Amino acid sequence: MASRRDFDHIGNYNFRVEIEGITVGAFRNVEGLESETEVVEFQDGADIILRKRPGRTKYANIVLKKGYIATRDLWEWRRSVIEGHVERKSGSVVLLADDGQEELARYNFYEAWPAKWKGFTLDGKGNDVNVEEIELAVEKIERG
Repeated sequence: MASRRDFDHIGNYNFRVEIEGITVGAFRNVEGLESETEVVEFQDGADIILRKRPGRTKYANIVLKKGYIATRDLWEWRRSVIEGHVERKSGSVVLLADDGQEELARYNFYEAWPAKWKGFTLDGKGNDVNVEEIELAVEKIERG
């Protein structure tokens, strides 16, 4: 993109979410793109220094928030888990340039399944849109 320099920061407002086989619409918010490797501490004999080694790596659940729309794909996927039929899917969170088209970075997640769904808050005096959340348990996240 002509107006972007290599060292310019990327805005957090242009992104899309892709999940295999599901029409998801636009999301308002994505959280949980994180990984953590546990630290294994040990001491050898008379060594006065506590040694540290990397242990297992775990990935946070990804929380997707979106304005409520009439499509049922995400709800049906969640319902199948409730009924004991876990269908794992892969997907991506894609960061886009200021024009909303050019792909700048992609974070792929694997073996995802919907572990939690949260409905919206209704308020007779409110004027905000209904927002629902779906939380995906994932086993791995990679930068594509």
